[in-house]
Amino acid sequence: MSQQSLAEKLGTSRPSISLIENGERKVCAGELEKLAAIFKLSVDVLLDPGKEPQIMIKESREAYGSEAASGMRISVPQKNLQKFKEVLIYILNKVGAKPNIGETVIYKLLYFIDFDYYEKYEEQLIGATYLKNRFGPTPLEFRTIVDKMMAKGEIINIKDKYFEYPRRKYLPLRKPDLGILRGNELEVIDDVLDRLSDMNARQISDYSHNDVPWLTTEEGKTIDYEAVFYRTQGYSIREDDDAV
Repeated sequence: MSQQSLAEKLGTSRPSISLIENGERKVCAGELEKLAAIFKLSVDVLLDPGKEPQIMIKESREAYGSEAASGMRISVPQKNLQKFKEVLIYILNKVGAKPNIGETVIYKLLYFIDFDYYEKYEEQLIGATYLKNRFGPTPLEFRTIVDKMMAKGEIINIKDKYFEYPRRKYLPLRKPDLGILRGNELEVIDDVLDRLSDMNARQISDYSHNDVPWLTTEEGKTIDYEAVFYRTQGYSIREDDDAV
């Protein structure tokens, strides 16, 4: 939420919000009650910064930003197998040769591509189904799609070791069909690869474990795309220089 947006909801000015953030202006009782209502927290939580807040996702939530043409976002994954294949081929062409890129890293790159795109544009890119397990988000459809791609000669699977640990590694046998991918989709994909493709399996798994969608999902359950709208700083990709 931007400073201006919060100021409008609070009935004050943007400079006042900036002063509050910087500890240069106190919050009155009425403003405290409004803040609690805006962020759906209790006043006690706001008054006690040392208290550990619970992260809870409600079944329904108010619209956040622009909505789809139908007036509602689709949170149930809408599988697009052709786009899944082209995104995977694109990833493998761009970073697949890196020594750290094995199956586990690819799982997490796909997860962040899907969830970052959904957060930014409120629509699906691949729309894969991601399950929560102790190693981080895992795309349920991955193995089936990859087996079909190997059978068609689109990719190959190489079993090797990375620092003495066995792993599956995939390499592309063709270039991606860029006509399948839109410009804004490629932009999100490239951003994720630039930020995360140098991480090894342990690093990117640990990183995914602190993302709100993963944190708010029970072990073995499907991760809800809607949870991206509760992401914390360091994970949210909403472009707003004045975010609070």
